[in-house]
Amino acid sequence: MNDTLLSCLSVTSINNAYYIFAFFITIMVLFGIFLMSKIRYARYGNLLSAIAIALAIIVTLIKNQIITTGSLYIFVVIGAVIGLRVAYKVKMIQMPQLVALLNGSGALASAIVGAYSYFGIGAGLDMFTRVTAIIAFQVGIITFFGSLIAAGKLHQVIPQAPVILPYHTHFSIIIFASLICIVICSVNNIIADSLFLIVSFIFSLIFGVFFTIRIGGADMPITISLLNSMSGIAGAICGLAIGDFLLVSIGGIVGASGLLLTQIMCWAMNRNLLDILFGKTTIAAKKRSDNDIIKGDQSKGVYKSQANPLEVIKNAKDVIIVPGYGMAISQAQHLVKQLSDILIANGAKVRFAIHPVAGRMPGHMNVLLAEANVDYDDLYEIDNINPEFKNADLAIIVGANDVVNPAAREAKDTPIYGMPILNVDECKNIFVFNYDLKPGYAGVDNPLYIRNEGIYFFLGDAAEQLKKFIDDFLLSKVN
Repeated sequence: MNDTLLSCLSVTSINNAYYIFAFFITIMVLFGIFLMSKIRYARYGNLLSAIAIALAIIVTLIKNQIITTGSLYIFVVIGAVIGLRVAYKVKMIQMPQLVALLNGSGALASAIVGAYSYFGIGAGLDMFTRVTAIIAFQVGIITFFGSLIAAGKLHQVIPQAPVILPYHTHFSIIIFASLICIVICSVNNIIADSLFLIVSFIFSLIFGVFFTIRIGGADMPITISLLNSMSGIAGAICGLAIGDFLLVSIGGIVGASGLLLTQIMCWAMNRNLLDILFGKTTIAAKKRSDNDIIKGDQSKGVYKSQANPLEVIKNAKDVIIVPGYGMAISQAQHLVKQLSDILIANGAKVRFAIHPVAGRMPGHMNVLLAEANVDYDDLYEIDNINPEFKNADLAIIVGANDVVNPAAREAKDTPIYGMPILNVDECKNIFVFNYDLKPGYAGVDNPLYIRNEGIYFFLGDAAEQLKKFIDDFLLSKVN
C-alpha cells in the first residue's frame, strides 16, 4: 500500500511540475511574440520563442519518460542539419516560400500525430479522442497541401493568378460538407478505420488545393497568415487528441495570433476574407496606349519630366523611400541603403514608408531592409508617414505599385478600392524605379503613370536602374 501511495504521489508531483513548466514556457512564447511586435526587439523575441520551444521538447521527453529513446536523437540531428542548411542556403527573397513550407511541415506533423492517435487509442474506446484526432488529421492535411500550393505560387512554379475551375465553389462546398460528415461518422464508427482515414486524406487534399489555388498572388500575405493560423489550430486539436496540455497551449497561441494577423492584413488591404478565399482578387487590366505614357528620352530606361532628375534629388532635403516587392525580387535593398546614405550625406532627411502588404508576407520589407542595415528608427508605418508626403521634397518608389495606387480611393468595383495606400501622389516629385508600367498584382491601372509633372520613371530591373542612377548622381556631384 505504501508503495502504491508513493507511486501516486510521484506521478502527481511529475504532473504538477509539468504544468508549472508548461505555464512558464507558454509565458515565454507570449512574451516572445510581444517582443516580435516591436521592431527593435524582434530578434530577441524570436530567440526567446525558439528557446521556449526547445524547452518544451525537453519537458515533453522527460514527462513521457522517452528521454532515453536513442532513435529520437537521430531524427533530431537529421532535422537540425536540414534546418541549418536551409537557414544558410535560402535567400531573404525566398523567405515567404520557406514560411509557407514551414507552416505545411508543422501541419503535416499534426496530421501524423492525429492519425497515430486515431489508430493508437483503438476504435470506439474514446469518442472525444477519435473526433479530435480525425479533425486534427483533416486540418493538418488541408494546411499541408494548401501550404505547398502557396509556396508554389510564391516561387512562381504555379501561376500566381487565381486558378478557378468549373464549379469551383460548388465542389469546395461539397468537399467541405463531406469532411464534416466524416467527423460525424467517426462518432459512431460507421466506416472501417483504414478506409475512414484514406477518405479523409483524399478529401482534405482536394480541399486544401481547391481553396488555395484560387487565391491570387496579391493576397499571398493574407493566405500565409491564415495557413499559419491553421497550422497552430491543427497542433492545438492534436494536443486535445493526445491529452497534451502544452501542445494545446502553444498551438492555441499560434492559431490565435495567426487569426489576428490575418484580420490585420485583411484590414490593410481592405479585403474580405471570404472574397479572398473565393478568388475575387484580380481584374482584367486595360491596355494602355503609348499616348497615355509620359514621353521622353528612353535611352537609359528613363522617362524624363520637365526638370533634370539629378537636380531634383540634389536639392531634396526631405526624402521618403517606398520599398515594394520589386525591390525584393531584384535584391536592391543594399542599393537602396546606399542611396539613402548618399542622400543623408547630402544633407537630406530620409525615411522609409512601409506598407503592411508591400511584400509577399507580413514584415517582408522590414526584414529585407534590416538585412541591408537600415536603421529601425527610419522605418515608418502607413499611418505615421502618410501625412508627411505632401511636405516632402521627393518620394522614391522602388518596385511598388498597388500599395501606392491612388485608384484605391475612387476606382469602385476593383480589388483595391478602399485599400489604405501610401499617399505618394501627394508628393511634389516622385521617382519610380519599377520594372515596367504594367498594373500590379491586382490588375488596376495606376493614375500616377499618366501624371504630367514631377514624376520620373527609371524602368527596368530596380537594382540595375538604381546602380546607374547612383553612379550618375555621384558623377554629377564630382563635376
